[in-house]
Amino acid sequence: MDRRMTIGDTKLAARVPPGPRGNVVLGSISDIYRDRLRFVLDVASTYGDVAQYRVAHMRMYQVNSPEGVGRLLHDNHRNYSKDVATFGTLKLFLGNGLFTSDGEFWRRQRRLAQPAFHRRRVAAFGGLMTEATLAMLERWQLRMDQGRQLEVASEFMRLTMEVVTRALFSTSVEGDINKIGSAITTLLDDVTFRFTFPFYPPLKVPTPRNRRFLAARETLDGIVYRIIAERRQWPDEHDDLLAMLMEARDEETGEGMSDKQLRDEVVTLFLAGHETTANALTWASYLLSAHVAIERRLRAEVDEVLQGRIPTASDLPKLPYTRMVIDETLRLYPPAWITNRRAIEADTVCGYHIPAGATVSISPYVTHRDPTLWENPEGFDPERFSPERSVGRTHYAYFPFGGGPRQCIGKGFALMEATLVLALLTQHYELHLVPGRKVETEALATLRPRYGMWMTTHPR
Repeated sequence: MDRRMTIGDTKLAARVPPGPRGNVVLGSISDIYRDRLRFVLDVASTYGDVAQYRVAHMRMYQVNSPEGVGRLLHDNHRNYSKDVATFGTLKLFLGNGLFTSDGEFWRRQRRLAQPAFHRRRVAAFGGLMTEATLAMLERWQLRMDQGRQLEVASEFMRLTMEVVTRALFSTSVEGDINKIGSAITTLLDDVTFRFTFPFYPPLKVPTPRNRRFLAARETLDGIVYRIIAERRQWPDEHDDLLAMLMEARDEETGEGMSDKQLRDEVVTLFLAGHETTANALTWASYLLSAHVAIERRLRAEVDEVLQGRIPTASDLPKLPYTRMVIDETLRLYPPAWITNRRAIEADTVCGYHIPAGATVSISPYVTHRDPTLWENPEGFDPERFSPERSVGRTHYAYFPFGGGPRQCIGKGFALMEATLVLALLTQHYELHLVPGRKVETEALATLRPRYGMWMTTHPR
């Protein structure tokens, strides 16, 4: 069936996207729950640029091509809101921060927060990142002496939690850092659970899970609001992300953020600066352990550039191969592996009709594995991100941080942290996957290793 749409004086025939029929009642639910990643990959390879399928009563439109992704994230981004069920789940935790908000409110918040993430300001956190990493490596030394295996996914989670907490709050959370980490872990696990089981009772029903969630959120909010109140009394004593957010003023009104807005942005930054970077470091460790020649080249660059000293933000341009390893890891295992939007008005994407109100999904995991865009897409090849091989690459063939006006505001922070941590880790250790340990992706709110990532550490 065609939908006739007029753009200017040109009439276009917008086709209805093809897709799997699925079960008469449940649609494709059983296929999705069996293997989410395999399902979206199969949909893309079978049906092309745009496809549709049904999840019970809801119809999903999956956009796979770079052209379509660019349409949603950039060219017609104002037509696609975050008013979808997945973001509703995240709002239980994040509130109305940059990641979940929309429209004029989001644009105002983005303007206010942007100066805090200027390159020079982000670079000032390099020392904090390396200091926390060195402390982690000292803990590893003790475990290595005891001959113990190491579950590095949780180690990297602990590291990135410490970094983002201190970047946000400076030294004012010494006694609260463990409480914050525990609360964030509980809240993230619950959000992940609700992605998997969307029909679980709402928070007002006093199930044990809901009570744990509310208690964790109350703990986190109590700490965050207390620190905000202290800063309101003594505003000039800190130089951290919270201070920068509190200093921000709207150019038009001169107003700053309310306590609630500050809380929502702080908690959003916990998520953006914690879970995603930890997952990227975990998958990089796994990939390097399986590709000895690449690990050797990485080691050679780190040794030649750093000569045994601690890396700084100024070293980042001198570590191009280290960054290529990070980029290639994010291609194969983008932490935010899928995102949804709602079409406000009807649109045409890659020649296909998207009706008003439709839920539309894009997945970097899918597009990053398109064999028409990437040679040997399942292979681990950091050099594909060299300047020579990157020339002419289709825009939005690669988008681990999203794109357009809503590209992740913490991209620079995350890439600097991942590069510095990987360089320090390479200086001190080789990580080997424990034989017999199963490695499998778990596609929930983020792309995690289902059984953790068990490694043995070997000193350089």
